[in-house]
Amino acid sequence: MYRLEKARAEDAPRLQALVAPHAAQDVMLPRTVESIVQTLPDWVVAAAETPAREVIGGVCLTTLAPELAEVRSLVVDPDWQGKGIGRRLVARVVEMARARGYQQLCALTLVPEFFLGMDFRPVEVADISPKVWVDCQHCPKYECCDEYALVVDLVPNPVLPNYRRTDLPLPKKSPNWVPLDLVS
Repeated sequence: MYRLEKARAEDAPRLQALVAPHAAQDVMLPRTVESIVQTLPDWVVAAAETPAREVIGGVCLTTLAPELAEVRSLVVDPDWQGKGIGRRLVARVVEMARARGYQQLCALTLVPEFFLGMDFRPVEVADISPKVWVDCQHCPKYECCDEYALVVDLVPNPVLPNYRRTDLPLPKKSPNWVPLDLVS
């Protein structure tokens, strides 16, 4: 069994260790222990209910704009995958985002099916462009992005500003990227 709880300072090295293999495979942005500690109030962890309290997963809620937040660094220990932990972590972040007054929550992912099953819908990256201006322009994949942008509305009919900027180019899609086929 496991429980979800707020991350503690002593969880930062374990969270970084969980993220690191995915970052090495270019499927997740790397996180340093320091960056995790600096954003600790925004992290939720899944902790195994063992005497040692082993952190087996985590996720961070990141502010991109006053009305828009991001699901960031969602990770679950491989030995614990397939048990619904990732879904519970995202559900908790959705609760946190609503409580903090965000109107919309976004995710950039290589596994869109996971988020589509949680009521997220695909959008163009320009629709969540604060993400682009905050993080994507520093990403090594910026010139060849293979991620999908998805959002979930946290309030009915969110009123969002036009995030599009004309002074910076949007990421270029990888030649292997294909749009989501939601019809078949």
